[in-house]
Amino acid sequence: MTPNSLDAVSDRDFVAEFLFWAALLGVHLSRWAEDLILWSSREFGFVTLADAYSTGSSLMPQKKNPDALELLRGKSGRLTGGLMGLLTVLKGLPAAYDKDLQEDKEPLFDAVDTLALALPVAQGVLETLTIHPERMLAALGDEMLATDLADALVRAGVPFRESHHLVGRAVRRAEELGCPLRAVPPAELRAISPHLAAAEMAAVWDFERSVEQRAVAGGTARAAVLAQIEALRG
Repeated sequence: MTPNSLDAVSDRDFVAEFLFWAALLGVHLSRWAEDLILWSSREFGFVTLADAYSTGSSLMPQKKNPDALELLRGKSGRLTGGLMGLLTVLKGLPAAYDKDLQEDKEPLFDAVDTLALALPVAQGVLETLTIHPERMLAALGDEMLATDLADALVRAGVPFRESHHLVGRAVRRAEELGCPLRAVPPAELRAISPHLAAAEMAAVWDFERSVEQRAVAGGTARAAVLAQIEALRG
């Protein structure tokens, strides 16, 4: 029950709040869809969309369009537009019932219908998605472990401010030599800092170790990720 009669007839906060959460869900779906669109491209090849959620090109026979994901991404704008439309209607109204408030119905019902279509499509895309871990593994590069190298220098007693600078110089030298960071000759590393050429730095170049050492809540270690999955499953 609303304790104020003016609020009872003029308030549409409940509609605005629903539209906000619908729009926010749409934004998350849009970002998720964009990731999968990018990862399904030839340049990445991390995932393959099922034919049921893709179409061929009307011109190029070899092309596979991620239509379902593009439509999901587009629906985000529709949901956000519904929210902004209602807020614009509400912003100039006096504290009374006005016919303007009839404009709450269309965005509300449209948001419900849009999500009723979008969510099953998102579920279907995910359930039929083919993941290519070998392509992901091939995309790994030594530069991704630059922070691990800086952390290793810190453990060796180098202040992080200095280690950050030293690793940056090492990365630049690797680029100049056209080689992976781990392949920079020891003499080149010693010229930057003797710490970089220390034997214990060799342990840095292990991607699985890099992931597993971040075992805090919300971290990247396998146990931490599995805990997050279980929490989401409820």
